[in-house]
Formats: sequence, structure tokens, C-alpha cells
Amino acid sequence: MLYKFKSKAAGDLIMLEPNGRRVLEIIGKDAGPKGIILPEAMPAAISALETAMVKEDADQKALVEEAKAKGQTPPRFDAVSLRQRAVPFLDMLRRCQQAGVEIVWGV
Repeated sequence: MLYKFKSKAAGDLIMLEPNGRRVLEIIGKDAGPKGIILPEAMPAAISALETAMVKEDADQKALVEEAKAKGQTPPRFDAVSLRQRAVPFLDMLRRCQQAGVEIVWGV
């Protein structure tokens, strides 16, 4: 399944199901096949995504430093981080918030 996010203020954004589901769960939305993010909910969604990205970066850095301190091989993480996946969605959220339009998917 794919998530195709649409709005009148930005181009369509397509995410694979696991990535779209993760982003939606982070911002507190039901990751169902259809949904909407209203402009008034966008500031909280932006904040939640930014917080999750910072947390993931810090967690990964801590795990690498811990492994190095123990003389172990640092762990490997997904080739594409949450930050890389979420930046286009954050851009869409910001544009839609500024324009006062919603983001929809599955319609």
C-alpha cells in the first residue's frame, strides 16, 4: 500500500506504507486508508515530527558512542533515517499551514 498525501498548497507526496504509517503515528493521526490533517492541527504535527527526528538522532548517536566505548562494532541503522523521510512531509505541513489548507490521503 502507498500513502498519497494531497493538498492545494503543495505537490502530492507519496510514501510507502510503513513510512507513511510511522509519520502518521508520530503526529497522532490514525494511519487508516483515508484521513485529513486540518490546518489547526499542523503546528502540533510539525512539533511532534521535529521532536521525533531529534530523539532518533540522539538515540542513534548514543548507541554508537556506547558501542565505541565498549570496543564493539557500532550498530547499523536504516539506510534512510526518519529525518530524511519526514523532511518532505514537514515542508508540506508548513506550506499547508501557511496557506490554511488541509492535507488529505486516500481520497
